[in-house]
Amino acid sequence: MGYVIQSTERLKKTGADFETKAMLYLMCFRADSEDIDFFVVDFFNDITGTDRFGRKLWDVQSKASGTATAKGIGRELVTLFKNYISDIDFYTYVLFLGGVPDTFRKNSSKSIFGIDNVKDKAKTSIVNGLIEEGKAKEYINDTLITDMTIKSFLKKLVFVIDDKQREDYIREIIKNHPKLIPANDKLLAIFNEIRNKQSEKKNINVEGTVIFSASEALEYGKHLSAIEIKMLVIQRIINCDPVSGGIPVRFADIYHRCTPESRNDMLDQCRLSVCSAMFNKSAQQYFWRLFENIYTTICESETDDVNVIYEKLDKNIVEKCPDFDVLSLKYFIAKIMEGVL
Repeated sequence: MGYVIQSTERLKKTGADFETKAMLYLMCFRADSEDIDFFVVDFFNDITGTDRFGRKLWDVQSKASGTATAKGIGRELVTLFKNYISDIDFYTYVLFLGGVPDTFRKNSSKSIFGIDNVKDKAKTSIVNGLIEEGKAKEYINDTLITDMTIKSFLKKLVFVIDDKQREDYIREIIKNHPKLIPANDKLLAIFNEIRNKQSEKKNINVEGTVIFSASEALEYGKHLSAIEIKMLVIQRIINCDPVSGGIPVRFADIYHRCTPESRNDMLDQCRLSVCSAMFNKSAQQYFWRLFENIYTTICESETDDVNVIYEKLDKNIVEKCPDFDVLSLKYFIAKIMEGVL
C-alpha cells in the first residue's frame, strides 16, 4: 500500500523560523546528527531527516507555541502517529516544541525527554488529544487507533523543548572553530537565509502524491542537504562562493604560468577538488580545521600572497585533507582571500 502525501501547509514567519530550528536541531544537536544527510521539507512531516540513501528516517513535527495544553500537545502528535502506523519505517519520532505547561514534566530540567518524563495526568490528556485528532482525520484508519498502538508509539516518541536563540543553531555548526564564528547579526542573517531556502522547498506542491518507499521522497526536490547548509555558512563567512566565479585575482599569476591549452582544465580541476573536499564526509572535521587555519592565517598576514600563506599552513592538517593538491589548495586560499580581504 502506498504512502499518500497529505496536509502540506504554508506558514507564517514565526512557524517558518521554528521549522528551521527543528531542522538545525536534527543537523547539529543529536548524537546521531552526522548520520543525517538530507532534510525533506513538508513531505512526510514538517521536517524529516534521511541518511544518504533515503532509507533511515528521523521524523519531526514542530509546534512553535509554548502555551499549548497537554491535550493540545496530544493533538499535535497526529502526523507523527500517522507515520508510525504507515507502511514507511521511521527510525525515530520527534515533537519539537516551543514550551510545555509547568504541570507537564516530572523533571522540568530536561529539555529532551521521552514519555517516561511526562506526568500521569498530562499523559492521559496527551492520549485523549491524540485520539480525538486522529479520529477527526480522514487519512487515519480508525481501527489502528488502539490503546496498544498508541502506547507503543509513545514509547518511541522524543519531546524536544526549544531553549535556544536562532543564532545558537548556526553557531553550533562551527562550534569547534571559534575563530570562524562571526558576530550575532551575521549568524542571524545566515539563519534567515537557510529559513528562506527551506520555505522555497515548501512551495513545491506534492499534495496527493503517492510513494511506495522512503527513498522516493528525495525525487521531488523538496529537500536540503547538510553539505548545502554548511556550504552556505562557508560562503557567508568568506563573503563569496569558493567554487564559482572567475579566476581569483590572487590566483591569476599561477593560472597564467600554465600553458594556454591546460589552463582551463587546471582551473576546473581546482574547483572540483574544493567541491570534493567539502563533500568528503570522512574528512569533514579536517576540512573545517583547514578552512579555519587558512582563514586565520590570512587575517593575521593580510599582506602575504598565496604562496606565502600556503607555506604558513599547518602541514599536519593539510595532509589530512586528501582531496586537495598543491594547486587546488592555492586556489582555495585565493578564493578565501578574495572574500576576506
